Amino acid sequence: MHTETDFATPRPPMLAGINILDFSTVLAAPFAATLCADLGAHVTKIELPDGSDALRGLAPTTPEHALYWKVVNRNKQGVTLDVRQPEGRALFLKAIARTDVLVENFRTGTLDKWGLDLKTLHAANPNLVVLRITGFGQTGPYAKRPGFARIFEAMSGLTNLIGTSQSGPQHPNLPIGDLITGVFGAFSIASAMASLRARPDQGGFEIDLSATEAIFRLLDPLAVEQEVLGYTRTHVGNRADYTAPSNMYRSKDHIWVTLVASSSAIFSRLCHAIGHVEWLSDPRFETNPGRCRHVEVIDEGISQWFANHAFSEIEHILGQAEVPYTKVFNINDVLADPQVQYRKSVMRIDDPDLGSIPAPCVVPRVSETAAKTHRSGPSVGEHNADFFAALGLSASEVADLKLKGAI
Repeated sequence: MHTETDFATPRPPMLAGINILDFSTVLAAPFAATLCADLGAHVTKIELPDGSDALRGLAPTTPEHALYWKVVNRNKQGVTLDVRQPEGRALFLKAIARTDVLVENFRTGTLDKWGLDLKTLHAANPNLVVLRITGFGQTGPYAKRPGFARIFEAMSGLTNLIGTSQSGPQHPNLPIGDLITGVFGAFSIASAMASLRARPDQGGFEIDLSATEAIFRLLDPLAVEQEVLGYTRTHVGNRADYTAPSNMYRSKDHIWVTLVASSSAIFSRLCHAIGHVEWLSDPRFETNPGRCRHVEVIDEGISQWFANHAFSEIEHILGQAEVPYTKVFNINDVLADPQVQYRKSVMRIDDPDLGSIPAPCVVPRVSETAAKTHRSGPSVGEHNADFFAALGLSASEVADLKLKGAI
């Protein structure tokens, strides 16, 4: 495995030279822009002058610092601008002329209402790509609906897959729907840049990304399963109903362990490891579909074996048998894990308030890439002076616009 310092003449980051204007709030769209910033894009984050982005108040926070903001908006230049004012709108269009990608997540039609419709944006920059991220897309009966991650998760069908028959459907304790959408957003930006490189004369265009569709895109088999088999997949706890055995079990010393033995080869190794070789000659368990139909028998045997063994024993036996398993990690386990430590999967990013803070590493890793210094999300208007100077404004003009509340 090469590191980014192994090469005498490292290549620049993959998205170096791409200028992105992050004109969005909270999480899904900003996360898309951040993923691009991680890979070298120059991202400018635009906020209202009052710093009212809801992400600044989303936990985790301290009385003084918005911790989520610091990690989610890392590697960005921070600028304040109110495009609802004529002066702010004019400056925005001036910045658009220098931008490759505009990322926005306002309700459908909002930018049009502010005089920033697609025709106006392309008049300022014919090659501009506009990524619009909304809950339900730019068209359809729900186009103007507001939404948050839990709404998208529930309406995509994802939430219905989580939970037990006793608990009912459940949400994860993290806005995973926003983050999934952000990954699709970053993929969209990278695809747009590849498209423009291959066909530079095509001009700019609009990308319509629906958060609900992004989450549903991950649920590939559900529609065909329902149509062909008449089966509506639902929440079944930790047991997977598409492969078996695959469940969570508790050890004698009360440690939760997840185990997967999907293939017949792994199932055979598991049977030998836990003393149930008789399952291998049982026709009910010969194939994965058969094991799924009769999973209660298998699960009872595995659960009993786990209940009779401490986790240290389980580690040794299943490790020797090469059966995929793991203790269920909390964040402390993640940080202490030897694989995480070896690969530096948690990196330190510079922060002017806290010195440095931990954050997930850049994904993916690219060989021969130049090392980059990472820093936390910007404070409100932190880079105004440099940004507006680059647009040709004098210090007195900037001061005047600040007094008017335009920046």
